Amino acid sequence: MATMSDPSATTATAAIRAVVRGEVQGVSFRDAAVRRARELDVTGWVRNGEDGTVQLHAEGPQPAVDELVAFLHEGPPHARVAGVQIDQVTVEGHEQFAIRGTSAGVFVVQEHAATAHHFDLRLEVDGIMRSWAVPKGPSLDPAVKRLAVEVGDHAKAHNTFEGPLDGGGVIVWDHGTYEQGGRVAWPQALTRGHAVFVLHGEKLRGGFALQRTRPGAKAQWLLIKRRDEDARPGSDIVGERPRSVLSDRTLDDILG
Repeated sequence: MATMSDPSATTATAAIRAVVRGEVQGVSFRDAAVRRARELDVTGWVRNGEDGTVQLHAEGPQPAVDELVAFLHEGPPHARVAGVQIDQVTVEGHEQFAIRGTSAGVFVVQEHAATAHHFDLRLEVDGIMRSWAVPKGPSLDPAVKRLAVEVGDHAKAHNTFEGPLDGGGVIVWDHGTYEQGGRVAWPQALTRGHAVFVLHGEKLRGGFALQRTRPGAKAQWLLIKRRDEDARPGSDIVGERPRSVLSDRTLDDILG
């Protein structure tokens, strides 16, 4: 067994999940946890739980993780910590420490009849809309992998456009906010070619992933629904809900 005099005791990576109970929301607990974790070079995430708790995943050298746990028992000045549950978990390999459960911006899916019929998925990243053309549209079935071809960035002003365009037409098929997820910080996750995110739309909800399969101009990706409570195996959300979330029109209504 390693001891504190053994170098492996300080370099080995430990990982924990923590649930902090008490008066811990609305007192900047998450922000304080992020600052302390980054000071300690600990990676992972923190989020506010729906039950009033603060939940945290942390990994790093054991002494640093222990110092972060000590901070959780005390919290920032206005917090009143009633208890902290700590569970040892598997190291996941995070490269950042970030807040989860808060919006990273907006997303929109526009159905577009042009030279070829497709759906445009757009995610706000650093104030612009990163965009992918999805020929068959998104799916809520985790077994379905949709081709998504990366296209040029768009301005946010285009997010609400509906009407005739380029001899075809456009409707806003879905929209909402989203969270950036995964182990690697955004936009580096997109640069590396694997990005995980959570959609909060009217039709699309829950976790998704974009996985790049072919780099270069008009890079090809796969859009995949993650297995969570919002997954619907065997479903066809595009066929089941064809109408615009803004005007209740279908693309056929636009095309006349």
